[in-house]
Amino acid sequence: MALPDVLRNRDFNLYWSGVVLSQIGTRGTIAANFYHVYDLTGSVLQTGLVGAGQAVALLVLSPLGGAYADRLDRRKLLQWAQALSLLVALALAVLTFTGEVQAWHVVVSALLTTAAATFDQPARQAIIPAMVPKRQLASAIALLNPSREVAVLVGPALAGVLIAVGGPGLMYAVDVATYAVLVGVLAVLRVPPLVQSGPPRSVFGSIAEGARYVVHRPLITRLMSLDLSATVFSAYRVLLPALALDVLDVGPTGYGLLSSAPSAGALLATYTIFRTVERSGRLGRIVLVSTVLYGCAAILLAQSRWFALALAAALLLGAFDAMATTIRHAAVQVDTPDEIRGRVTAFYQMSSRGGPAIGDVVIGAFASVVGPAAALTIGGFGPILVAAAYLSRPNVVREYASATVPDEPEAPVPPAAEAVDARPVK
Repeated sequence: MALPDVLRNRDFNLYWSGVVLSQIGTRGTIAANFYHVYDLTGSVLQTGLVGAGQAVALLVLSPLGGAYADRLDRRKLLQWAQALSLLVALALAVLTFTGEVQAWHVVVSALLTTAAATFDQPARQAIIPAMVPKRQLASAIALLNPSREVAVLVGPALAGVLIAVGGPGLMYAVDVATYAVLVGVLAVLRVPPLVQSGPPRSVFGSIAEGARYVVHRPLITRLMSLDLSATVFSAYRVLLPALALDVLDVGPTGYGLLSSAPSAGALLATYTIFRTVERSGRLGRIVLVSTVLYGCAAILLAQSRWFALALAAALLLGAFDAMATTIRHAAVQVDTPDEIRGRVTAFYQMSSRGGPAIGDVVIGAFASVVGPAAALTIGGFGPILVAAAYLSRPNVVREYASATVPDEPEAPVPPAAEAVDARPVK
């Protein structure tokens, strides 16, 4: 089988490999954070504070991170953000190994790491179009999303093993090493400089420009609402420690496997997702059906009382989530001009990453009252109802056709023509 064209790009391959390795450490640490707080406190409500720390950082700093991603060298911005996260992971590892760690230390570390990620993530997404031709952009994103799932698969499983062997501190130490690798990879990337389309604006003027663009793009705003319906109401990750330890009684290793299962499902669906994004002309309907099935899988996970069934439900959860996420991300990237892509990505991550963080708080608090199984069962109906409402009548999401566009011509074009119009075919 011939390699996709995008995988013949040296800089993209280096970047892709470094990001996957760094994400393995990051995702393992997130899983370790949830387990660590639950182990220290025995409270699902306090475990949800990890998500609260992430939510505060995302909602407050995301627009600022996007503005700087469109003003500064994106490669250097990524390096600085990764270096800050490295220092936070190192401090948490030292506190854990010395026996001085408390639950609030873990929550603060999650807040600081997410604060760095609010500058990292917009630049990380916005730098991709500088490395690949526009006709390969959807394919690059379709590869990066399942690659992220590799990290979410390996990271939590690795965390479960390392916690069983040496406690959460061992996972935090591995995270330090993975951050160091990506900082080194970024140092050797060849990325062309960002070309500004006009005179520089103030930071807050840049944020306002990004907000106006998002508000006047119904496709983006409605995809954000669809994303929030799934990530807030069906926030399963905060409940996994309680489900693994108290409901299924499978211990830290079982917790690691259960945390990794959604990503295994996403990886198993990779070929189907890649071909769907490349070839389908009905992506709007596909993203909506996938969201409905995601909610169904969340309900099945909540109701599982056998570990094998819970793993199967988590596999399905990951497969449907990966399909919907890939289409949403590709649509937003293709629909956005390069000079504003960092800011738009930042606003979008307020739903794509802020939603799960807010969901951790909401579902964690709800589970402390009704129990984890009931909370996830009720929450699973959220994305089902929202997606069904979109499917029931014509709208910009349901009619969205394709995220694949041709390269722009070599000849110079007026600035107004540089924005790619990825609106749905009527």
